[in-house]
Amino acid sequence: MARRPLNDALDALRRDPRLAPNFAEWRTLPARPARTVPFPDSVDARLRDALRSAGIDALYTHQAQAVEAALNGRNVAVVTPTASGKTLCYNLPVLQTVLRDHSARALYLFPTKALAQDQMDELHGLITAMGADIKTFTYDGDTPPDARRKVRVAGHVVVTNPDMLHTGILPHHTKWMKLFENLRYVVIDEMHQYRGVFGSHVANVIRRLRRVCRFYGSNPVFICCSATIANPKELAERLTGAEIDLVDDNGAPSGEHVVAIYNPPVVNAELGIRRSALNSARDVAAKLLQAGVQTIVFAASRVNVELLLTYLRETLRRGPAPSPEGPAVEGYRGGYLPGERRAIERGLRDGRVRGVVATNALELGIDIGGLDASVLTGYPGTLASAWQQMGRAGRRNGTSLSVLVANSSAIDQFLAAHPEYLFETPAEAGLVDPDNLYVRVSHLKCAAFELPFDAGETFGQGADELLDLLVDEGVLHRSDGRYYWSAESYPAESVSLRSAAVDNFVIVEASPEDDPRRKPRVIGEVDRPSAPMLIHDGAIYLHGGQQYHVDRLDWDEQKAYVRKVNVDYYTDASLAVDLSVIDAFAEEPARGGVKAHGEVAVTYLATIYKKIKLRTHENVGWGKIHLPQEDQHSTAYWLALDDTATEGLSKDALQTGLWGLAKLLGGLAPLFLMCDPRDLHAVPQVRAPHTGRPTVYVWERVPGGVGYARRLFEVHDDLLRMALRHVQDCACASGCPSCVGPGADEASGGKAQAIILLRRLVTPAGHADETAAQGATGAGRAAS
Repeated sequence: MARRPLNDALDALRRDPRLAPNFAEWRTLPARPARTVPFPDSVDARLRDALRSAGIDALYTHQAQAVEAALNGRNVAVVTPTASGKTLCYNLPVLQTVLRDHSARALYLFPTKALAQDQMDELHGLITAMGADIKTFTYDGDTPPDARRKVRVAGHVVVTNPDMLHTGILPHHTKWMKLFENLRYVVIDEMHQYRGVFGSHVANVIRRLRRVCRFYGSNPVFICCSATIANPKELAERLTGAEIDLVDDNGAPSGEHVVAIYNPPVVNAELGIRRSALNSARDVAAKLLQAGVQTIVFAASRVNVELLLTYLRETLRRGPAPSPEGPAVEGYRGGYLPGERRAIERGLRDGRVRGVVATNALELGIDIGGLDASVLTGYPGTLASAWQQMGRAGRRNGTSLSVLVANSSAIDQFLAAHPEYLFETPAEAGLVDPDNLYVRVSHLKCAAFELPFDAGETFGQGADELLDLLVDEGVLHRSDGRYYWSAESYPAESVSLRSAAVDNFVIVEASPEDDPRRKPRVIGEVDRPSAPMLIHDGAIYLHGGQQYHVDRLDWDEQKAYVRKVNVDYYTDASLAVDLSVIDAFAEEPARGGVKAHGEVAVTYLATIYKKIKLRTHENVGWGKIHLPQEDQHSTAYWLALDDTATEGLSKDALQTGLWGLAKLLGGLAPLFLMCDPRDLHAVPQVRAPHTGRPTVYVWERVPGGVGYARRLFEVHDDLLRMALRHVQDCACASGCPSCVGPGADEASGGKAQAIILLRRLVTPAGHADETAAQGATGAGRAAS
């Protein structure tokens, strides 16, 4: 009976004359039975009884393997889907060890404070059921000062996040002697989140942790847990610097899961423009909520979360059975204050909140109960994230539904045309680069502050050379073969794990005109890289479905002053980018040119913003942005075309084709990487200063880069083949947002010229590529 509303909603979606024709795929993933083994005899009776009282009478096969490995002193990585009981893989060995040895300690690391608090509640409940004297504490920025001493001295299990380990624990390790002398386990949950720049930072934090542990004579076992990725063992070993046993044979049950791909209808056949994915996701989610189905809707950005929340509330208020409130729907994203987020989580668990519109902040394993449906507004950038988000719907019994609503991007349209990629392709690899120069030097300073370095001590390759550079800078002092911290500054405070920026901008709401007695209040925050795009003067900032006008951005003080408004538009900023090559790390001949990757200097500047009308998304005005230019060194992959690729193309045709090629490569590259599409940016140069040739660059929007460019260099041929296949399959006439970008008219030839370039780059010279390209374009016109 509990699943009846979802069954009705599924029937309604399949029959709806407006929605049903646009579903590109329906797949039913069958239910999977549990595979279990009895508790080992060695498990303490108190722990067995507590688990049985919670309804756990046996272990899933993967849990048993992980527990056995950890208790035998082997580092382990557990890789199974959402809701498969990974938490017990670390709670059981930790509690078993502390029950046997009361001096034993464990450190739990979660990527967010919200997840740490959620897992802390589950662990505390298990300990309470045992009636054991095992003290568990959360240690983060919200821990009161008077409680911190007790955590340091008495905590058997300390639950924290990498940021707090980095700034609050390792630099003060002398106060944590009890923990480090007796540290038996380090738990790293949601390991797949530690990729890119964040993962590269965390790998260096773990280097520092192991260094401090060696100083105190401990050698903890690492237990890592992750969603499905292609390289879990490699990622775990790069994060921890230790040998890892892999456990990936999932024994947990799951209910039937229906997965659909919805491709919004084409509304302008000539330009290949489809209906807005936001409006389409709203329509699908509204159908589910109106049927009584508890639903989570994911969106890619803060702005889209707020727009969807606004649209969905309006639709529900005027639905088939309208009410002033409609089903309770809330937003959930970074920038909300912690109290707001906790209240929404509780509302989802107890059913008061029927729908939530979220960024990937709710992709993680925060307990929000067993939701019936998930709606993804656009492909989230990786297969791992897509399946994590879809996995938030459904638990172990009954049917659940996930709908991926495609947008007009190349990557989404590729998935809509080739749904088998979503269902049959293994998840991507998680890439980190612990030896990224920017990242490693920052953590060398932190490590030297914590403990002196011995000459020859390893902290990645060539650590001595970097330490000598820091001596030259005056932050280290060398004496008798050791390096000592000599600066007055506290290095960890100036190193952000999450981005290149170390600071956030706060958003301050001014006193309302109708109540001048009310003091200004902070309503949210924005990271530094996003500030020029979201909170420039004149921007409309969206928060909780409410619009705020940015009256003034104080760049130096990092504060944006806003006031509530009620207008029918939002703002979207544009970014101007320039790129130059500093050094090529590798170059190789490729068909039609040369492929390479290396270090680049990038400058970018927020230039103008557009005013976009709500619901219709029309451009209704614009304004200039007056903010300083930002500079960045990063890495890029590039392809320089030779005469065999460009022969016979006019300058205009070459420029148009090059732009189309850049859009295709930049749009499809995330399919080969475990990254958000916004982590990359593609730039064409018709005559690049570095190569002297027409060149397409795909650069990493991360200072120093984290390995994406090198990976694209390696998969060059596969990327070009996918780009050619996608643009040829696209049904538009001369270019559209789904392939090379919209063409002004048929003569602009963006699509045709991109196909010519790609055929020359993918197939052997001498083939009649122009003829084939024109034929493919003609087929596209006929299809549209």
